[in-house]
Amino acid sequence: MDEKVEINKEERPLMVTIRCITYNHEPYIRQCLEGFIMQKTNFRFEAIVHDDASTDETAKIIREYAEKYPDIIKPIFETENQYSKLDGSIQRIMSEHIHGKYVAMCEGDDYWIDPLKLQKQVDFLESNPEYSMCAHNAFVFYQQKNDVCLFNKTSYSGELPVHDAIHAWKIPTASILVLSEVAKEYPSWLAVIYSGDYSLILRTLLKGKIYLISDIMSVYRISYVGYSASALYKGKNIFMLEQRLILLESFLRGTGGMFAMEIESKISSLKEEIVFQECKDNRKILRLLFTPIFYKKLLNKIRRKC
Repeated sequence: MDEKVEINKEERPLMVTIRCITYNHEPYIRQCLEGFIMQKTNFRFEAIVHDDASTDETAKIIREYAEKYPDIIKPIFETENQYSKLDGSIQRIMSEHIHGKYVAMCEGDDYWIDPLKLQKQVDFLESNPEYSMCAHNAFVFYQQKNDVCLFNKTSYSGELPVHDAIHAWKIPTASILVLSEVAKEYPSWLAVIYSGDYSLILRTLLKGKIYLISDIMSVYRISYVGYSASALYKGKNIFMLEQRLILLESFLRGTGGMFAMEIESKISSLKEEIVFQECKDNRKILRLLFTPIFYKKLLNKIRRKC
């Protein structure tokens, strides 16, 4: 009887490949992996857990889970850090290991809290083929402050407007379930940038619509550990703004002007934000270098520039 159940289990379709990238996430990786193995589904899924040559005990913990749950946890252990190459290596490596119809995202310091998360998202996308991505709301957990808030303050279920997809940050990484053909795509116009989430959203819009579920099913951790968005200084810093600007300009050229009005509007706002950030940084330096009277004179010049 047990043997028959196991065979039936293996015959279920492989619907989802979970893409988990981790680096020096020893304090958090267990919580992340537990979120995978607790999923209750009527389909098979796998978790490709990519350890990018961690220097702590992250790889050891991943091996422990891979041995205990070999049908789910499929590890990749790097001996050389791929992220630091900034050449798209991780994207290519992960794309080679995607086997499911859909790809779910979760970095090693984030985690899932709903055992039906994958089932709910797959059910929606299977019933609504005009959609290419399904995401949901999440908690934001500030590790150092031990504080929690909602990722999206206004929670709703429905289609994500193109304007919001381009102009706002509505989609937590660990909430994403997207068609694998979109996740694996690496078009020639795609600039190599720090964060791949935004480029994935843009590529998804070219394929179909994006749906948001109001359910809170994951936790986005701001921890300053590893090299997640939180670790490399989350916020509107100049580097991130410039990278996003490069991506949008490449997108316009590469797609022949798709969503041109929204993209050009976003490019304009990014340029204004970059000038503002540069001015703000200059003010901090000036306060340290000059006397208060001289600083005020220079500040007036900067304000006229901004």
